[in-house]
Amino acid sequence: MANINKKKGTIAILTGGGDVPGLNPAIRGVTFRALREGYDVIGLRRGWGGLVDIVREKDYDNSENFVHLSETVVNRAARTGGTFLHTSRTNPSKVAKDKVPAHLQGTFNAEKNDLTTEVMKNLEWLGVDYIIPIGGDDTLSFGVRLYQEGMKVVAIPKTMDNDVPGTDYCIGFSTCVTRTIQMVNSLRTSAGSHERFLVVEVFGRYAGFTALLPTMAGAANRCVIPEYKFNIESLAELMAADRKRNPSRYSVVLISEGAMYEGGEMVFQSETTDAFGHKKLGGIGDLVAEKLKELSPKYCGKTVNCLTQKLGYLVRGGDPDAIDSIVPMAYGNLALDLILNKIHGRLVVLKNGRYDNVPVDVVTSSKKVVNVKEHYNTERLRPHYESFEMKPLFIMTSE
Repeated sequence: MANINKKKGTIAILTGGGDVPGLNPAIRGVTFRALREGYDVIGLRRGWGGLVDIVREKDYDNSENFVHLSETVVNRAARTGGTFLHTSRTNPSKVAKDKVPAHLQGTFNAEKNDLTTEVMKNLEWLGVDYIIPIGGDDTLSFGVRLYQEGMKVVAIPKTMDNDVPGTDYCIGFSTCVTRTIQMVNSLRTSAGSHERFLVVEVFGRYAGFTALLPTMAGAANRCVIPEYKFNIESLAELMAADRKRNPSRYSVVLISEGAMYEGGEMVFQSETTDAFGHKKLGGIGDLVAEKLKELSPKYCGKTVNCLTQKLGYLVRGGDPDAIDSIVPMAYGNLALDLILNKIHGRLVVLKNGRYDNVPVDVVTSSKKVVNVKEHYNTERLRPHYESFEMKPLFIMTSE
């Protein structure tokens, strides 16, 4: 039985980057076990943002920056999507001048400021022994930095794109795929009623897993992904043939937001970048729809209009599905297993259907993208597979 009377230390947990269903179950998984094992648990608000903004004064109100977690608080939140700790895309190693907290502006006044030393001091001031960041490769890359600076870090992978290296599964991916299939199937009625091409833009900046898996499951006829620059003429010809074969006279293509056609580049909503240097993607679906309509007379004998939809935050919001309720709970407990064994510098993972852990620096030392040769048919613009035997649950990994 766990010793709940003797305090073993303090664990901090945070969620960074885009929200996904499954974050609150992960926070619950960590907190329940940690409290029962005798640890205090601090929830850091707004990802790395709360840790940057802390004022190290005893009587200062830091309630906007961190909160002490209890079973009651996390149990209620765990049934919902999003993250009750909130999130941000803060990168403490590159804080813009106008984002530096007021109490630090006299010391840090460059255009870009590395506040890592302040973050380390804040963790020490809080009495944190271990920190558990939950996030994608951007959020976790700063976790790697803290580990290199001497902080005890155990990380949990999260991202809709399923592109954190070292793991077959990231929190949020299953719900994203589930919602994509559901929503595309709903849009079919309108596409069929009007005999149109249906163009659906989905998440995927550098990795095309969120387009490939729904297509493999039958949600679309074709998909285009960031890992391969496609030929728009070929797509138009394939879509026309798919439409002709369909008794309802429509066809469907999923477009990863980071996809590019030959002669084109990524499409951005604006030139503004986040703290990790990423511009906000969006708009490739509309461009592809325009091209398909323009080329349709050549392959269909007449102009065919397009129905376009960007799924965006519709696949982020709401409650987690079964997998994104169970895996986060397991990841949280795996993190606690490591801490109880005084192991750190690790990323908890799923590999070939088994829970495990790997060195956390895999996040910054490699990339996880679709293996085009193995999993994508560049002529048919569809997922490619020869056998499912001994494959992981979601089939496609970068290894």
